[in-house]
Amino acid sequence: MAKRSKIAQEAYDIAKPEAEKMGIELVDAEYKKEGQGMFLRLFVDRKGGISIDDCEAFSKVIDPIFDEKLKCDADFFEVSSPGLTRPLEDLADYIRYEGEKIDVKTFTADESGSKSFTGKITGVVEERIQFEKEDGSVVMLAPADISKAVRHIDF
Repeated sequence: MAKRSKIAQEAYDIAKPEAEKMGIELVDAEYKKEGQGMFLRLFVDRKGGISIDDCEAFSKVIDPIFDEKLKCDADFFEVSSPGLTRPLEDLADYIRYEGEKIDVKTFTADESGSKSFTGKITGVVEERIQFEKEDGSVVMLAPADISKAVRHIDF
């Protein structure tokens, strides 16, 4: 997870319990300047994916709470999906995408000399992610062993 600014962290802390009440996972928050304006963005997801309607419903719930509790001069407020190609960063990401194919790059090469593979997440056990590679072999990796992991997209 990326380091959040003070305002983004405050927004995250306020929004997280509201998201949980709605059955949505708050993935991240950011507060940054784009062009002439300041943007506050919340990124939400759930197993099976998030819809535009879900984002809109959450925005309608959290906006008045932010008006009351968040000291922020954002010009724009958005609620968004984290996107299909957002890197998986913490164990919650791997749990959310269990059963899905992931493209994985590691810091060190395996016995074949490769630092990358595609595999399905088959579980998270004791803070290690279990993958079943396309060749049927199984590998267990700690998040610290993974340099980058993204959902595999078949076109």
